[in-house]
Amino acid sequence: MISTHPFVSGKYLIGGQWLQAEKTANVTNPGHTSEVVGEVALCSKADVDQAVGTAAKVYESWSQSDIEDRANRMKLAADEIKSIVEENVSLLVRENGKVLVEAKKDLLRVVDIMKQGAEELLEWWKPESLAGGQKVQIRKRPRGVAAIISPWNSPLILTFKRVIPAVLTGNTVVVKPATSCPLTIMTFLKVVASYFPDGVINVVTGSGGVIGDALCSDPRVRTIAFVGSTETGKEIMRAAAGTVKKLYMELGGNDAAILLADAKLDDEAIKRLRFGVLRAAGQVCSAIKRIYVHESRYEEVIEKLTKEFSRIRVGNGIQPDVEMGPLNNKSQYDYVNGLINRAVEAGANVITGGIKLDPESWEQGYFIMPTIITGVDQQCEIVRAEQFGPVIPILPFSDVDEVVRLANDSEFGLRASVWTEDKLVAVKLADRLEAGAVFHNNHTVFQDLHLDFPGLKESGLSRETRHCGLEYFADSYGLAN
Repeated sequence: MISTHPFVSGKYLIGGQWLQAEKTANVTNPGHTSEVVGEVALCSKADVDQAVGTAAKVYESWSQSDIEDRANRMKLAADEIKSIVEENVSLLVRENGKVLVEAKKDLLRVVDIMKQGAEELLEWWKPESLAGGQKVQIRKRPRGVAAIISPWNSPLILTFKRVIPAVLTGNTVVVKPATSCPLTIMTFLKVVASYFPDGVINVVTGSGGVIGDALCSDPRVRTIAFVGSTETGKEIMRAAAGTVKKLYMELGGNDAAILLADAKLDDEAIKRLRFGVLRAAGQVCSAIKRIYVHESRYEEVIEKLTKEFSRIRVGNGIQPDVEMGPLNNKSQYDYVNGLINRAVEAGANVITGGIKLDPESWEQGYFIMPTIITGVDQQCEIVRAEQFGPVIPILPFSDVDEVVRLANDSEFGLRASVWTEDKLVAVKLADRLEAGAVFHNNHTVFQDLHLDFPGLKESGLSRETRHCGLEYFADSYGLAN
């Protein structure tokens, strides 16, 4: 069944016009791969050139627009987006694989991003006068055309967290959604774009190698916001270096959870631990990717987490009783299975849990059961890699200095967590961990859009959500007398 959203199936947006691409590809349901949800346009470099040219031209007028007008437009757009959330939940599930509850939360979060950004804008944009003998005023201005390259794992949130502040601060944007699940993004962007002048928001889809390279090397693009793998991030940095673009990158992670000897491991704690591992089938940059447990609690943790994993109902996310859906695409499915198989070949122990819903149709989706890996050491691939799937290695440790060394022994530094009943110990340990944020007795996400915690090392560049992301897309300059 083809999508009933004809304005997004096989089309792309330039200058307020939805254009039909010469070449398209099917968007399929990862929980039932024979179901075609819609089509995605395979744009060319010429299409990207047209989109950037349109955005650059419109920027001349949009950058000078009234701040209050921008905020009011965004608020009106947010109200309409809120009114269509319910009818689009199933579309996101069918193209992405998220379960219904997770998908709805993501769509409602988009409304929060829009409203909070609009509310923050007016106060944040005001000039600031510096004290002193010389009269200096700090003012803000937009940067130009922004390229927003978004991923497939949380496509709506991670697109709108960049598009909204970019538009509010007076930039024009060219958005490149992930090819495997662009339909809900484009459905929502169609609504938002209708509240702004034609060409403020443009959308091109297709191969990352074609679209991404063209966007990142174009001198008219002044800002790039990318969420995705570290390797792709490095390629973008190389392509952007020629014109010294401003880069924001939220890249990979290999988050460590450290369970000390005194950790409280009751049912609620184990559920939080499970959620930290299996949220969105583990396809989250800031999910727990490795667990270090004090040797005195090692067997207990394995037993309790195995029991918790065994209860997880796995299946097509469109079913209301499913708790964990499939992986989003075949490439990721093959990668995670390869990690598990190579761990087994190296002598690891594999504990598989979960309940298969509709086992007769199991092979029609990219399903992997919740999996615990034991009998591995720090150098094993499944410990060092970013699995991005529902698999977790668990390793014992004997003392705090050892576990700090193990947790920091990674090129990544996104998030971490410390599980202990002693808050002072947790704070001291957090000070030693190389991570952009550390959780105590939990491993989750920040609900407050004003929080600002960039990843360290190869987990990213620049800030994430300071002032709802407004700072990233504007330059401050001094006006002096």
